Amino acid sequence: MRVSEQNLDLVHEQERLDVVYARLDEMRQTARNRLAAIRRAGPSGSPQNRSERDSFATLYEDRIALLEAVEDRLVFGRLDFDEGSERYIGRIGLNDTEQVSLLTDWRAPAAQPFYRATSANRDSVKRRRHLVTQMRKVTGVEDEILDLTLPQSEVEELNLSGEGALLASLSAGRTGKMHDIVATIQAEQDEIIRAPLNGALVVQGGPGTGKTAVALHRAAYLLYAHRRVLERSGVLLVGPSSSFLRYIDQVLPSLGETGVVSTTLASLLPDITATATDDPAVQRLKGDPRFATFIKRAVKARERVPSADQTVRIDGHDLVIRRRDIRDAMFRARRTNKPHNLARKTFVKDMLSKLAAQYVADMPYEVAPEDRSEIIDEIRLNREVRVALNIAWFPITPMKLVEDLFAKPHRLAQAAPELTASERALLAREAGSPWTDSDIPILDEAFEMLGEDDSAAHAEAQRAQKAHAQALEYARQVLESSGGDSIVGADVLAGRFVDSGPTLTTAERASRDRTWTYAHVIVDEAQELSPMAWRMLVRRCPTRSFTIVGDVAQTSNPAGATSWSRMLAPIFRDQRQIRELTINYRTPSTIADAAIAFARANSLPVSPLTSARDAADSLRYVPTDRTTIVENMTQQITDDIGAFVSAGTGRVAVVAPPELLTELEAALPAQLREQLTGPDPIVSLVTPVQAKGLEYDAVIVGLPNEIVRSINGVSDLFVAMTRATQRLTMFHTTGLPAGL
Repeated sequence: MRVSEQNLDLVHEQERLDVVYARLDEMRQTARNRLAAIRRAGPSGSPQNRSERDSFATLYEDRIALLEAVEDRLVFGRLDFDEGSERYIGRIGLNDTEQVSLLTDWRAPAAQPFYRATSANRDSVKRRRHLVTQMRKVTGVEDEILDLTLPQSEVEELNLSGEGALLASLSAGRTGKMHDIVATIQAEQDEIIRAPLNGALVVQGGPGTGKTAVALHRAAYLLYAHRRVLERSGVLLVGPSSSFLRYIDQVLPSLGETGVVSTTLASLLPDITATATDDPAVQRLKGDPRFATFIKRAVKARERVPSADQTVRIDGHDLVIRRRDIRDAMFRARRTNKPHNLARKTFVKDMLSKLAAQYVADMPYEVAPEDRSEIIDEIRLNREVRVALNIAWFPITPMKLVEDLFAKPHRLAQAAPELTASERALLAREAGSPWTDSDIPILDEAFEMLGEDDSAAHAEAQRAQKAHAQALEYARQVLESSGGDSIVGADVLAGRFVDSGPTLTTAERASRDRTWTYAHVIVDEAQELSPMAWRMLVRRCPTRSFTIVGDVAQTSNPAGATSWSRMLAPIFRDQRQIRELTINYRTPSTIADAAIAFARANSLPVSPLTSARDAADSLRYVPTDRTTIVENMTQQITDDIGAFVSAGTGRVAVVAPPELLTELEAALPAQLREQLTGPDPIVSLVTPVQAKGLEYDAVIVGLPNEIVRSINGVSDLFVAMTRATQRLTMFHTTGLPAGL
């Protein structure tokens, strides 16, 4: 193509881009003006008016956030059709003031040919154009011809390219934040993103195949295509770590979605956060599905018939707490099928009624029905009665139940007789110990068996209390300004102001309520979840509508999955399908081939993997000795920073056993230690587990043999080897592990 023609194309596309951004700016300003008008109105008017204002304010705030988030690479594609029309593809859909389409949302059915059309099945698409932009400037155009019948003279005038846009994005330096792939989604990824909502979709793929990107784009697509179904209950995204959530936190907003609840398993219970990690052997035990039975037995142990009848004296009357009455009351309480703490109300009510009947029978005169409640209250307040009923049916919190299970050997032996003495010893710990990741599903099981928590109700009560206080202060100001002669008091006036409807968004309410059920759940690094963790998640989505992404060759949790069928069949039965991603977009083929060879030599269940590219000098093995490894790795960090870090892009990671990381951090010079700090560090020192799901330009692996010798070490080294997008350097002291 001639240079002048290329320039004309750039000019044409720039003019179009200017029109789209002008419309975006206009819509932003309109939303800002409307929000400002609502805020100027202030907190006055009827409750209905205030509720409407709050709703509109939230609507415009969300709209502004969405329009701000799509600023970069707003337009990235164009489709030219046989009949001469063209269609621009972008992050969101935009119309002009006459409702004529300027930009088609990438999730819309009309945009699907941009990702799936081929020369064999082109869906009337003659040309697919990729627009390369830098903020609001068009820097390049790349064309793909799908109509192979075009005359050669016409083809020569086009900006022909193969996969330039894709390869450019793959070679770009990392920034510590994951970028969306909306402009470069490939056909096999698009099929998964647009798969039906119902059932469990398992996405298996090796390292670098874009599993996480596909999961996030699928979340955005589902919210677009099934908004009415999903917006009422929301979508839950579960990631492996808080650092992973920080890594991906800009992707969904950039795709036009801000309402997804993102969390880790450790933070899924409101007001409870795991701050510790169990040893692998303990993780395996706590992830065992038998723990659900253990919790059930632990709860049942708090319901027991005493060994003998007990006599208590109340106001001159001897009342007998009979074993048979307790047994009958327990039977009635259990027949309610309510959890322990809720069923206890039935038990206590039944027992108080029986004791009141004894009290009345001992009276020398007939007791009126209206006096019977006073007798029950008197019996209820008696300390001996309270103690006896508590011993028979003990009220207990989930936290106390689980804590006692691990801190009191007799409780664990009673609940889990199947475990050996050595296994129970592994689980033992002192009361007050911090919660671990593996405790959270067990705590959730205890919540389920004991009764629903009231965290959501508590949060709503606090909200209402705060709203009432604000309304009361405003009411006082109104009354003072009226001279204080009003016959209506401040409390009455405040009650008229307060809007009793919820002001929290669906995502906010869901994240504060343990019993919230979601319309869809997306799980990343799903191979790490234990059977107990799966019980916890399925509880939050009874319809079993899941997107599950992971790689069973990368499992590091001893209780995690080594086979999707074995792990998921008991949960989802035949309501699941497996899709596989086979193209590696992250790792150069030299690195990927070495990692796959290592994995197969060590019997890991690796998926087929084909790398999309290679890079020169991408894999280095460096022999060293233990006394100089820290010095050599420090020099390598410096070299990799020089090679890959510039202008805010480029990231380096050291992946090694914890002891070596500690040594290395202590030995780093001050200028390198500064690179470890901040929310987005240039250099990261991480274990293989901490590196999971992340990627870096250069990765330095230390002591691979020591990594392999740890529990699940083969998987850990496979993970460590597949984090690099440009270069992998491995420092070894005793030769390389088998398969390398």
